[in-house]
Amino acid sequence: MVLTLTETAASEVKKFLETENVGNDGGLRVRVVPGGCSGFQYAMNIEEAPQATDEVVETGGLKVFVDMFSAQYLENVQIDYVNSVMGSGFTFNNPNSGGGCGCGSSFSA
Repeated sequence: MVLTLTETAASEVKKFLETENVGNDGGLRVRVVPGGCSGFQYAMNIEEAPQATDEVVETGGLKVFVDMFSAQYLENVQIDYVNSVMGSGFTFNNPNSGGGCGCGSSFSA
């Protein structure tokens, strides 16, 4: 599976990992869940270790945990972190999505 974080996104995630004080097995969970205005939405959280059935992707010096359901929607996705006048946050560049909405965290497959 190919999933990447830009340097900026990886730096922000590393700050969260330090704050949460997770061990060497810890990482970022990236999921796709039903919902949002386009049908699916992205979810991210810090976890202490992967689940037995997770795919573990190493990118930007981080471990990213992806469950089997989400993996089909996250292939070749790039996660970035942007700062702008309108706010800051993680964005997803998903070449597999059939559409999206203005919020940037919801998409259709």
